[in-house]
Amino acid sequence: MKSSAKSAIYLIIMIAMLFGEARVSRAVTCSPTELSPCIGAITSNQPPSGTCCAKLREQRPCLCGYLRNPSLGQYVNSPNARRVASTCGVGIPRC
Repeated sequence: MKSSAKSAIYLIIMIAMLFGEARVSRAVTCSPTELSPCIGAITSNQPPSGTCCAKLREQRPCLCGYLRNPSLGQYVNSPNARRVASTCGVGIPRC
């Protein structure tokens, strides 16, 4: 194999490894308190803020866990929470 081809393969492998590391460092910490910017929108009819939507998108992988939690499920599954999620473009998953 020519050295330029070997170099290209090596570069591709390095880039793949870097992107893999980036994904690992972005792991979500599931904490319902992260959704505190959404409280006003969930408890009233006010529209969600940009911060609320960003946090909701960030916490999307955690929503099934929140839905299964007896203390949290009723809030995550409430009509206002569904409205906020819909407004933010985040679907409530079926778990």
